[in-house]
Amino acid sequence: MTEILAPALELRNVSKTFGMTDALKDISLTLLPGEIHAIVGENGAGKSTLIKIMTGVHQPSAGEIIVGAKPVVLRDTRDAQLHGLAAVYQEPMVFPDLSVAENIFISQREGGLLVDWKRMREAARALIARLGISLDVDRTAADLTLAEQQTVEIARALSLDVKVLIMDEPTASLSAHEADRLLQTARTLKAQGVSVVYISHRLEEVFEIADRVTVLRDGRHISTQPIAEVTRDSLIGAMVGRSADEFFSRAVSAATDRPVLEVSGLSVDNVFSDISFVLHAGEVLCLSGLVGARRTDVGLALFGVAPATAGEIRIEGKPVRIANPQAAMKLGIAYVSEDRRKLGLAMTMPIVANASLATLDRYLNGFGLIRRREEREMAESYRTRLNIRTPSVDIAVGTLSGGNQQKVMLAKWLNLAPRILILDEPTRGIDVGAKAEVHSIVHELAKAGVAVIVISSDLPEVLALADRILVMREGRQMGIFPGEGASQAAVMQLATGETARETRHA
Repeated sequence: MTEILAPALELRNVSKTFGMTDALKDISLTLLPGEIHAIVGENGAGKSTLIKIMTGVHQPSAGEIIVGAKPVVLRDTRDAQLHGLAAVYQEPMVFPDLSVAENIFISQREGGLLVDWKRMREAARALIARLGISLDVDRTAADLTLAEQQTVEIARALSLDVKVLIMDEPTASLSAHEADRLLQTARTLKAQGVSVVYISHRLEEVFEIADRVTVLRDGRHISTQPIAEVTRDSLIGAMVGRSADEFFSRAVSAATDRPVLEVSGLSVDNVFSDISFVLHAGEVLCLSGLVGARRTDVGLALFGVAPATAGEIRIEGKPVRIANPQAAMKLGIAYVSEDRRKLGLAMTMPIVANASLATLDRYLNGFGLIRRREEREMAESYRTRLNIRTPSVDIAVGTLSGGNQQKVMLAKWLNLAPRILILDEPTRGIDVGAKAEVHSIVHELAKAGVAVIVISSDLPEVLALADRILVMREGRQMGIFPGEGASQAAVMQLATGETARETRHA
C-alpha cells in the first residue's frame, strides 16, 4: 500500500489586504514533498505578497497556513525558518567581508561565546557537497559570482533544515551556464526531499524544471496544473487573460533607406574592436550574443559613458565625437540602461521627478525653480501614452512593478525626443504582458522614424523585434543579417564562433 505523505505546505483561503487594496484574495495552494512547484503571473499578480506570507514577512488577513499537517502562525522570518521555510532571492543577501562558511552559519550560534571554526568549516563543506557543487568555504563572499552567492544562501537554508525553499527569480541576473547549474541544484534538492517553490518570468525554465505550475492574476488563483498538461500559449493566456496570439507577433518593418547613424571600425581598447554598421531611420537593430560579448560596452561607447578610442561615428552623414553622455544627448541619442535600479531611476523619488530627470532644464524658470505644472503635464501625458499603471505620478517609482518602472525609464528618455534610442535589455525582469507592451512601444517609435538599437539576451525577443541582427562574440562583430526569417540556431552559431557572416545593408 502506497504511503500518502502530508503536504509540505498548504495555504487555505489566504487573503491579504493593504488598506482598500486586495493584494491576495482567497488563495489556496498545496505544495507536495519533493516537488518543484512553479508560480507564474504578471507583475502585480500577487507573487511577491505570497512569498512574504510564506516567509513570515506579512501575516495573512484571512485564511490559514498549514505546515506538516499542522496550522501555524508565522510571526516573522525566524518563525518561518523554525518551520523549515526559507527563500532565495534574485539579489543574494550575503555579508561580503565574511567567508562562505561564516555566511552559511551567520544566524546560528553554537558552543557559547567560542566558535568551533574547524567544525563550522567541515559542516559548511558537507552542505556545499550536498548541493553537488565545488566551492572553497574559506573564500570571502565578495569574491564570489552571483551564482556562487546564491549557492551560499541555499546552503544556509539547508543548515536550518529547510523543508520548503522558495526561489524568487533566481536566474534573472545569471549567465546561461550559471542558470543551468542553479536549475540542477533545484533538481538535487528535489531528489533529497526538499520542496521547491520556483518563481520566474522565464517560461522556458518553468517548463524545464517544474512538476506543477500555478498561475496567479490580479491577486487571485487562476489554475494549478501538472506541467505536462500545459502549453506555453495556454500558460500565457492564463497569466494575462487574453489569447497568446495577441503577443510577440512580428510587426511590419518601418525601416527606411535614410542612414541616421553610421559606425565604422568602432573600438575601445581591451574591450571591443572594429564594430561597423549603418542604422537607418525607423529601423530596429538588435545586438545579440552570449554573456561577455561586450554588447553593452558598444552602447556605452555610443552614449559617451566609455568613449570609443578608435573608429568613426557619423550622424546624419556628419562625423561626430561623443566624449560624454551630455554630448550624446545633444546629438539626439538616448540610452536606457539595463539596470534601472542603479543607473536608470531614482527609486525613492516620484514618477514625475524621474520622468523629467534627463530634461530638467526644460522645466526651470528664470530663477532656477521647476515649473511644476508643465512637469506634471508631461508626466501625465507619458502615464497615458505608455499605460503606466499607477494612481498618481506623485508616488515613488520604487513602489511600482518592474514593468511599470521600465515604462517610467522609457518616459524619461522619450521626453528627450531622441532620433537614436539605445535600449539595453529592455524587458529583463518584467512579466510577459509588460514585455509585449514594451515591444509595442518599440514598434511605434520605429514607425515614428526613431532609429532603435536593442541589446538583448532574449533570443525570441531579438527575433520578434529585429529588422537586422548584429551578433557579437568576445568583443568582436561576427556578422549582421536580416531579422526576418532568422532562427535562434543561426544567431547562436555566430554567437558561439562557429561561423562569421556579413550581410551589410547600406
